[in-house]
Amino acid sequence: MGNSLQDQLKRSGLVDEKKIRKVRQDRRAKRKRGESDTEAEAVREQARAAAAENAERDRALNRERQAEAEARAVAAQVRQLVERNRVARREGDVAYNFTDGTVVRRVHLDTGAHAEVVAGALAIVRLGDGYEVVPAPVARKIAERQPGDVLVLNEASGAAESEDYAGYEIPDDLMW
Repeated sequence: MGNSLQDQLKRSGLVDEKKIRKVRQDRRAKRKRGESDTEAEAVREQARAAAAENAERDRALNRERQAEAEARAVAAQVRQLVERNRVARREGDVAYNFTDGTVVRRVHLDTGAHAEVVAGALAIVRLGDGYEVVPAPVARKIAERQPGDVLVLNEASGAAESEDYAGYEIPDDLMW
């Protein structure tokens, strides 16, 4: 150990023998008390804490990115379902009114499409800023992925009407 740092510092005149003895005594006293080199330990602890914090932040960012990617994939699936299965609608003379959130919207359909929407064979779904008419099975698939996009999906009503109202005709859709 002829080339130790202490020897080099002593030769250069930066420290003398008294300072070297003092440092050695301090180290021995710390070891005896069970203390380690506190500065180095503090730096190591800070480095460990920073690494753990960075790892946790990275995991949180990865979870967010994964959730965003899944949401985009679901939106793409819904868009593809609507675009492939939409019913070609001609502007008809019958308006079908429905609610989109708190706003009442209107879609003009021909009489055949209007009757099918009322009967539950067709449904109205949101696609971007517009609305499309799709078959009911496709609307159910869309509702599994994004329930908020299916705006009108009437259930096919059977003969389950009450006998109390057998003499009265109950309209399925009101014309506003």
